[in-house]
Formats: sequence, C-alpha cells, structure tokens
Amino acid sequence: MDSPLQLVWALGLMAIAIALSAWQRLELEWSLALATGRTVLQLLVVGYVLAAVFAFKNPLLILGLLAIMLAIAAIVARNRISKKVPNLLAIVGGAMAMGTLLTLVYTMIFVIQPPTWYEPQFLIPLAGIVLGNAMNGAAISGERLVSTLNSSQLEIETHLSLGATPRQAIAQYRKDAVKAGLIPTINTMMVVGLVTLPGIMTGQLLSGVPPLVATSYQMVIMFMLAFATLITTLLVTSGICRQYFNPAGQLTPW
Repeated sequence: MDSPLQLVWALGLMAIAIALSAWQRLELEWSLALATGRTVLQLLVVGYVLAAVFAFKNPLLILGLLAIMLAIAAIVARNRISKKVPNLLAIVGGAMAMGTLLTLVYTMIFVIQPPTWYEPQFLIPLAGIVLGNAMNGAAISGERLVSTLNSSQLEIETHLSLGATPRQAIAQYRKDAVKAGLIPTINTMMVVGLVTLPGIMTGQLLSGVPPLVATSYQMVIMFMLAFATLITTLLVTSGICRQYFNPAGQLTPW
C-alpha cells in the first residue's frame, strides 16, 4: 500500500465487522476492537524494529531478535501443553531451536545462498514463519502426549509389568502425538494452490513478483515447515517421555 489512507480504508472492514456484531448482538465488539488494536500496534512495532535491523545488518542484533522470537514461541507452546511437567520450557525451547536451526542452515546453504548468512531479508522472515509453525506443532503434539500419558497410566504400567521398556510402553502414544502435530502442515501441503493461496505467496503476488517465482518460494517454505515441524515434534515428544519416568523406569505422571 502506498498511503496511510489505504490502511484507514482497510480498517473500515473491522469497523463494519464490529457494527455487524453489535447488530446481531454477538457481544464480540470488544474482542474485535481489542484484536484490531493489538494487530495494528504489534505490527507497527515490528515494522519499525525490522526497519532498524535491516538498516544496520548487525549479526548480533539479528541473533538477539531471533532469540526473543524463540523465547516467546517456547513460552506460548509450553503454556498450551502443561505447566506441571518439569523442565518443559527447556525441552520445548531446545526442540524448536534445533528444528529451526537445522532447517535454516540447510535452506541458506543449499537453496537460497544469500551473500551473507545473516542477511536479514531472508533470515528473519524465514525464521519467523518456521518458528510459528514449529510452535504450533510442538503445542499440538505435546498437549496430545501429556493428555494421553496422564489418562493411560493403567495401560502403561501393565506394559511395564509385562517386561516392556518405558520406550516400548509409550511408543504408540508418542507416534500418535507426532502425527497429530504434523496433521495441520500435511493438510496444508495437500491443498496448497488448490483450495488456498498461502499468505507468503499472496503477498508476493500483490507486490508484483512473477507467479512462478512466488510459487517457487512457497514450495521452499512448505518443505521447510514440514521438516522443521517434524524435527520439533520428535524432540518435544522425546523430552516429555523422559520426564514421565524415573531412573528406575517407573511411571511418574504429572
């Protein structure tokens, strides 16, 4: 958009939505207004921060911004899973950091090949979208696993009493949790371009990027999301499983 007036007109959509909520007595007016205000404020702050980062191109500044993004994502994912499991924040944060790092290193070296490894034009947007998807995958798989382990104590202890190792006793539960964490990403990949046009691709098209270039970038991003989410869910579920057993191999539900 070329002028603030266009943004004002865009805000008209939310004004109409709030009016419709009031007309239909949905009682969503405050929620919609708050969401609109937070969206504007948060994105303006991010815009100014990114403008400064892009201008300075300081690797320490870029890494500091990525560390903040990782910390926020890890806290959000931990809160969605459980606050009772010990060391869960470190498990989730470490898993997301590893999944994102491996994905970015591979993509930067073999696919994008920027002039410098810390090129903010590529590193920050890609890290942001990967972290967001990894956060959702970690939250879904972790919550599913914690809930299943807490509700399946009898079955797990039965397997243990019959000679199964802790890993064998919960193998199916962990597998199901990992699958659950990957479902949103896989579903998106199945219908991308047929049912929906992802936000990254849509933004590029609106900015005038040729369609084939936009689709190429979108393919890279989808592959990155699948890989990073798989690594993250594997590490998160593995870490959670270790917290549910003591050194003697006995189940310790939380």
